[in-house]
Amino acid sequence: MIDGTAPLPNADDIVWDLPGDGPQRTALLVLPHAGGNAHAYADWRDRLPADVRLLIGQYPGRGARYAEELPTTIADLAGPVAAALPGDLPEDLVVLGHSMGSLVAFEVIRRLAAAGRPARALVASACRAPFLPNPSAVHPERLDDDQLVAAIKERGGTDDGILDEPELREIVIPSIRADFAIDDVYRCSVAEAAVDCPVTVIGGDQDPVVPVAALDRWAEITRAGFAAHTLPGGHFYFQQQLPAFFALLGTVLGDGVEPASGRLTVSAA
Repeated sequence: MIDGTAPLPNADDIVWDLPGDGPQRTALLVLPHAGGNAHAYADWRDRLPADVRLLIGQYPGRGARYAEELPTTIADLAGPVAAALPGDLPEDLVVLGHSMGSLVAFEVIRRLAAAGRPARALVASACRAPFLPNPSAVHPERLDDDQLVAAIKERGGTDDGILDEPELREIVIPSIRADFAIDDVYRCSVAEAAVDCPVTVIGGDQDPVVPVAALDRWAEITRAGFAAHTLPGGHFYFQQQLPAFFALLGTVLGDGVEPASGRLTVSAA
């Protein structure tokens, strides 16, 4: 675990703040997947309404945080993000994570609730419920760099050009190893795994990493509403389903109404 003896980086390096034009009605905090970074989600700004303030978490070991000690626990990811959120956010805050980022989002929401700053909703994308073991553990400690790159490519979501370029690969591999190791072992007890806000889950119907049944188990951790949606595709389904994905996200961001319980399978447009 990061020991906390080094000073924290600038808050702007931990949480990217990308407001739209005009008054900000809602804030959307996005937490990246294992091995991901804030850059991968920055273009979401162009797909969101102008009155939604986009915030993106940046984990240690990448971007301006490249020189920081690599994380070893979810707390090393969630704690700095929760602490770095701007003080002038709209009261209406939605927190979204993709893959491992959903676990980070869950932990950020728990920290915000304990600090008296509750989020209005959680959106979990392509991730198991927090109390479940990882159904597709990577075990990066058992893999050499070539084997780890092959595992990453199989999941998708990372530019193969980065993984195939030796100098770039040398830069990104350490943080990817750290993230996958965290994702492999994270598990919150059922007794602890609870949030007071509604939860919306979205996943790919052909995701080889997270079975649809594991998505549905998120219903067990919320004391409020729950909805599950399935889109065509694999682990990074939204990359091929952007209009449908943002339509679903818009239902969470749009009016503050808790999602109706149940499952919806959305066909490709």
